[in-house]
Amino acid sequence: MYSIAITGNFGLMHLIYSEESLHRPMYIFLALLSFTDVLMCTSTLPNTLCILWFNLKEIGFNACLSQMFFVHTFTGMESGVLMLMALDRYVAICYPLRYATILTNSVIAKAGLLTFLRGVLLVIPFTFLTKRLPYCRGNVIPHTYCDHMSVAKISCGNVKINAIYGLMVALLIGGFDILCITVSYTMILRAVISLSSADARQKAFSTCTAHICAIVITYVPAFFTFFTHRFGGHTIPPHAHIIMANLYLLMPPTMNPIVYGVKTKQIRECVLRFLFRGKDISSHAI
Repeated sequence: MYSIAITGNFGLMHLIYSEESLHRPMYIFLALLSFTDVLMCTSTLPNTLCILWFNLKEIGFNACLSQMFFVHTFTGMESGVLMLMALDRYVAICYPLRYATILTNSVIAKAGLLTFLRGVLLVIPFTFLTKRLPYCRGNVIPHTYCDHMSVAKISCGNVKINAIYGLMVALLIGGFDILCITVSYTMILRAVISLSSADARQKAFSTCTAHICAIVITYVPAFFTFFTHRFGGHTIPPHAHIIMANLYLLMPPTMNPIVYGVKTKQIRECVLRFLFRGKDISSHAI
């Protein structure tokens, strides 16, 4: 899955960069999502593979804090990019004539930078809150990577502040992004329903199917991991937590290039043009 994620996302980024027909806001946001996916899974998977293949289970405390910072920053950025893509679909469908003037390259760059800075500024306190805790119960983390609460729970100090701040960050990032996505798709649905032609309705909504799949792939394991980690108690076995936490970081990077490659006609045609250079691709395109 990690190999597919790296190959698929780098391939998608190269395709968007090299194909001039894909130099549009929707695909620029997709390239940003692919870049975030690569960083997100690379922040944990090499370390996880070293544990599973070579039994290299040790990690320095500062390295653990660094991994924690990158994991939570990139997962927050993943959520933010999905929210930006929902706003992109809203503008494209509800304001098609102003689409190019609203979502300029400058606006896209600023939106991406703000999404990254939001994640960094909200996640930085995790490292300080975790570093201040006393550790006297041992140093074994029951996880394959350094998650905020997994590290905090091996402390012998009071982790109430860590738990409250973690919940607050989840609401500020995940809650805000889901609210924006919900509002965007509510407005999109209203605009699509108001179209008089059934073909126009199908064409408008078909541009959103890949993004909806990406939202489901990202948020379903994220919600499971978040709620079971905090409210599951002893009802769910530890290995289920660990498997879902790893899939949460691995499934979106693996599946997103496949979903967008299958569901997006322009990307599919560019891939076929690349694979069948010098040949007529009309017989291959679906």
